[in-house]
Amino acid sequence: MSNQGQIYHCSLVNLSGGGGIETYLSALLQHRIPGVSDRVLTSLKDLDLSQFKLLHFHNLELLSEFRGKCPAVYTLHNHNPYCPSGNKYFSRNGTCCNRQMSYLGCTWGHIVDGCGSRRPQNIIENLQRSHRELETLKNLKIPVIANSNYVREQLIKHGLPSEQTVTLYCGVASPKTFTEPLTEEIHQSQRILFAGRIAPNKGLEWLLKALARTSSRIHLDIAGEGWDRPRMEKLAQQLGASDRVTWHGWCEPQKLDSLYQQCFAVIFPSLWHEPAGLVTLEAYARYRPVIASAVGGIPEHLRDGETGILITANDIDRLADAIAKLSEDYEATRFMGLQGHKMFLEEFTMDVHIQHLQKIYDRCIERFFD
Repeated sequence: MSNQGQIYHCSLVNLSGGGGIETYLSALLQHRIPGVSDRVLTSLKDLDLSQFKLLHFHNLELLSEFRGKCPAVYTLHNHNPYCPSGNKYFSRNGTCCNRQMSYLGCTWGHIVDGCGSRRPQNIIENLQRSHRELETLKNLKIPVIANSNYVREQLIKHGLPSEQTVTLYCGVASPKTFTEPLTEEIHQSQRILFAGRIAPNKGLEWLLKALARTSSRIHLDIAGEGWDRPRMEKLAQQLGASDRVTWHGWCEPQKLDSLYQQCFAVIFPSLWHEPAGLVTLEAYARYRPVIASAVGGIPEHLRDGETGILITANDIDRLADAIAKLSEDYEATRFMGLQGHKMFLEEFTMDVHIQHLQKIYDRCIERFFD
């Protein structure tokens, strides 16, 4: 068997979709890694797998087609193999789920806590899917890349051997437009930014409530769209904060860069266990500090008091205080932005990420042909 072929990424995602996996894969493919094809495989049917140097999977649906005829690695971008709803979030009380996956516990979660569909057929299908995905990873025994230690720990807790897993933080692309450290003029404009999907688990509700408790000079830009937007617009109106919020919808990269540059801080108020949280890294790339919830993989990317402020999820007063603190202290806010950018350059650029990824590829190929 030859190991002289190319490396291919295997994924079913739409690279123009704008989600976390899509953003990561697009940035990765744009770097033209030597020996790695810029074509993403969406099916393995009718392919001679022995001709590939390595396959890098990003979807478990495609991994189920794999028969082990070449080296392979899998990157887990979500919670699906150990969370039947895929959420790790209780929608009814707006809190994170710390439950270990089980048929009884997760059925209770779907029906009572509202973490997933209450329809019996959907509950059964979700449980079966997670069990099937976890067993697929165990049986194939290929290296599994987790995008945070939180995700890796969850995999190990649910039975995946520790030696089969490795943590590799995502890299993000550097801005294509000019960015600069926070200036006093921008800080005085008193704008903050929320970038993400408008859904309950992303925490926009408590951000709006916190905004209403801060100075009327502070303005919130919202870059994102989602089915919960009408309710959030109504809430902003009820809070008397409508004139302090601008709804931009989904933004093209150039527009998003502009919004990052106009703000003095990025707010990442997620209520669920974010596997990685690329928003933090995108803010660092643009010299902006982050105020974020201490959930999932987010604390692994944010040094409290140095690159931003970590707070307990859903603590409205604490979030309002953190926003007020940075709005009043230009020097501290600028310092955090500089430290975040330094952290980005050292740990989270695509160049750094690819160096680590190539080492994983090399080890995987060597072990396969031993």
